[in-house]
Amino acid sequence: MSFTRSFLCLKFRVNHRNMEANSLWKRTERKCEAEAMREQVMEALQDLPRGKEGLSKCGRCKQAFYCNVECQKEDWPMHKLECASMCAFGQNWNPSETVRLTARILAKQKTHPERTQSEKLLAVTEFESHIDKLDNEKRELIQNDIAALHHFYSKHLDYPDNAALVVLFAQVNCNGFTVEDEELSHLGSAIFPDVALMNHSCCPNVIVTYKGTLAEVRAVKDIEPGDEIFSSYIDLLYPTEDRNDRLRDSYFFNCDCRECITKEKDKEKLEICKLKDPPSAETVKNMIKYARNVIEEFRRAKHYKYILCLTLTTLAWCVTSKSHLLEL
Repeated sequence: MSFTRSFLCLKFRVNHRNMEANSLWKRTERKCEAEAMREQVMEALQDLPRGKEGLSKCGRCKQAFYCNVECQKEDWPMHKLECASMCAFGQNWNPSETVRLTARILAKQKTHPERTQSEKLLAVTEFESHIDKLDNEKRELIQNDIAALHHFYSKHLDYPDNAALVVLFAQVNCNGFTVEDEELSHLGSAIFPDVALMNHSCCPNVIVTYKGTLAEVRAVKDIEPGDEIFSSYIDLLYPTEDRNDRLRDSYFFNCDCRECITKEKDKEKLEICKLKDPPSAETVKNMIKYARNVIEEFRRAKHYKYILCLTLTTLAWCVTSKSHLLEL
């Protein structure tokens, strides 16, 4: 909703602007404190073993890992775009995830000009770019990405003109997904065109999870026939003003869902975000210890689940084999 500022008098305008500036400063300060604590905890968890045991590794670049040989073979048409450059640049190979994703999109569009299985409802070329809303800073970042694309992929890709690349990067920035595993560890970036059709709500009725290269849309509320499907584009732990700041910055809109209108959960969220004093070293230590224990318990549970599935598969095979023997 647009807000037309009243021009009753100069004094009112000055006071109004001062109030806005103070409010913005407090929100920014609160956000920075919360982000600092989160980063401090996450950095301390980086030494947890991520393990690549059992993964297939590219024998040339030694930098690409796959869940199995079949997955590796299937990805070779895409990975070959990077493999030679990875070998040539060595430790200096550092394109951003957005650049790597865009390079794969360009290669895919050349080798498969027809729609893919993930574009049944929406093609990548139909993505919204909001190109007219990009400020100078965002345009400069895109030009940096374009320069990196040419630098790392110049021998392996045919590029459209600069204007088309600006649109493509803007489309990827607005419609890309951050892929995470079950532990919410960052894995990479991807596009899922049909999934990108879902609108945002701070009261979503679905969440998106990932299984290999697939995105799975899972209901978190009862959904009646004809109801619109909503997912959340952002972290919902932030209060309303902070959420809309993020939505405007990344997606160029304000949310008008029920929670943004009522702001009924803001008080609790503000209490969580409010950090009058930095957390003590002992508090951070206890948080890290708790997080480590939760992650280790989760990994053990996944391991037991794998053993159980393997056991059930073996038992099913044995039962099938015995039935065949009986028939003989």
